[in-house]
Amino acid sequence: FGKDLPKPGWVKPIDFAGLPLLMVRNQDNEIKVFENVCRHRGMILVSDSQQLRGPITCPYHAWAYDLNGQLRKTPHIGGPDVHEHETLNHCDYPLNEVRAHVWRDIIFVNISGNAPAFEIYASDLVDRWQEFDQPIYHSGADSSFSLTVNCNWKLAVENYCEAYHLPFIHPGLNSYSRLEDHYNIMPVPCYAGQGSTVYAPQISDDGRSFPNFNGLSAQWMSGAEYVALFPNLLLGVHRDHCYGIILMPDGPDRTIENIEIYYAQPEAMESDFAAMRSTNSKMWRDIFVEDVFVVEGMQKGRHASGFDGGKFS
Repeated sequence: FGKDLPKPGWVKPIDFAGLPLLMVRNQDNEIKVFENVCRHRGMILVSDSQQLRGPITCPYHAWAYDLNGQLRKTPHIGGPDVHEHETLNHCDYPLNEVRAHVWRDIIFVNISGNAPAFEIYASDLVDRWQEFDQPIYHSGADSSFSLTVNCNWKLAVENYCEAYHLPFIHPGLNSYSRLEDHYNIMPVPCYAGQGSTVYAPQISDDGRSFPNFNGLSAQWMSGAEYVALFPNLLLGVHRDHCYGIILMPDGPDRTIENIEIYYAQPEAMESDFAAMRSTNSKMWRDIFVEDVFVVEGMQKGRHASGFDGGKFS
């Protein structure tokens, strides 16, 4: 998530399905992604999220790269106190950059570099949610949590896309956002999910609610949508807040779900809303936890030799 790089100079290492990546916010406030590997001997460059006060420096031989990935220093490469060598052109050894795009504070990467541009791939969803194309605000720890689930990540996607299980798994949620209030979203290959025609915003004991996104149409004043943007991103939008869930595979039968909640207006970041933010996070956490035994049960069920994949429709 972009919020993990709050200021220029911040770097964060990511292990994505065994691939060592490094997210960077450069001095122009741009987010870039590189392989987290020194071009010299393949050493991992950064081990912890941090704000650098200087270049990205390899802990092995101190080769140093700027925040745009360009090689800047090669100490003693030509011998003691000789920092250049005629056979080494710094321009030939930048960090390997990974194609990346930021949308709704989520950093998308294309490892191979061969995928269509994000604006093309996700154009239908971007258009569908055009009214939410506004700044979003994250308050920190009270709007961030993660779950470790013993299932393949694709089962989490499958479960998220349907409302059929609401009465049985989420009776509390179903009491005010009923199965019959939901509709299916299956328009294009890149995403699927569900929508609700009934969204009731949280109201505090003193009658306050989170401020809404600007200029929303009537559809969004009473509705919400929840989609999986393939392959591994789950999203939800409401008139006053939204969230993103990145599913990180940690093996064939284990998934880390990283959940971040964002709000529509900066006023929701104020201390007066702290209790409401905590309540909102707890509500979503409780709902997502209710799904855990389902997806873990489906994972165990996949070991049955007679199971043929089931029936979807």
